[in-house]
Amino acid sequence: MSGTVEITANDLKTRVERFQQVRAALETEVRKVIVGQEEVLEQLMIALFVGGHCLITGMPGTAKTLLVRTMAEALGLVFRRIQFTPDLMPTDITGTDILEEDPSNGRRIWTFVPGPVFGNVLLADEINRTPPKTQAALLEAMQERSCTVRGNHYKLPAPFFVLATQNPIELEGTYPLPEAQLDRFIFNTLLDYLPMADEMKVIGLTTTTETADVRPVTSAEEILSFQELVRMVPISEDVATYAVAVVRATRPTDPSAPEAISKYVNFGASVRGAQFLVLTGKARALMNGRHHVTFDDIAALAKPILRHRILLNFQAESERLTQDMILDRLLESVPRSVKN
Repeated sequence: MSGTVEITANDLKTRVERFQQVRAALETEVRKVIVGQEEVLEQLMIALFVGGHCLITGMPGTAKTLLVRTMAEALGLVFRRIQFTPDLMPTDITGTDILEEDPSNGRRIWTFVPGPVFGNVLLADEINRTPPKTQAALLEAMQERSCTVRGNHYKLPAPFFVLATQNPIELEGTYPLPEAQLDRFIFNTLLDYLPMADEMKVIGLTTTTETADVRPVTSAEEILSFQELVRMVPISEDVATYAVAVVRATRPTDPSAPEAISKYVNFGASVRGAQFLVLTGKARALMNGRHHVTFDDIAALAKPILRHRILLNFQAESERLTQDMILDRLLESVPRSVKN
């Protein structure tokens, strides 16, 4: 019995060491192309290590597409890209059945032609430039890792990630994503303009004849193993209670909601927000070489996880308050030692 425990412990240690190697190598490969954006890169890697989807919001020209493509290359996964446009149809995403003639008997048969959703990393580029009907075609794929075409059910390859980019909704020709679809994304990651020093590095990287050679550092099977490993990271009851308390405080009807929430928020986050806070906290801890989740892990991930899960009211909009401003007030009000 003791021998079995020792082997299991050694195996776990080996897996953790390999996780750290891949994390470092992945960052090295991405850094060949992407400058700055440390928080964005961390959130993207966390989403991959927990098997979730990530929404990346930023102005045109902030390297959203380049970041996702580079990440897929470094992961060694099958990469697919959809450019969302106003005339995109749901079957352009899932695939469709076509009638073909069977050469052996001359009869016509239905043949399924898979769409771009049948890959490991799906870049949904400018996802909010297509109408809600087509945006909704991704819902089943994101939640169930499958799609249904003409009544036939097809499983998607594993692992499967949707890394979607969107322009700020104030821009011309954008459609707000439905709340149900927004909730499927673990993170809403904000990609901001770079500092001047980093922008100078970008100019140096992109205006010469040299091109970066991004090489794969892992495989699909290993990523699935890492996702299992992340779930093994322990979290104390105090930290888990803090995560739940933060999410409950986003709901204006909850007794624990601070004044800013009651005053400016119509709807708060569901229990899925708490699940994602704990799960991503485990991944962040492991990425930082720790084997336990801390209060700081939860606090650091609260805004990218919750900013698209709270719906502000008209008063907040009239006072030009953002979700991040409200969440900053919330985090200040929730104590890190929560008693029942």
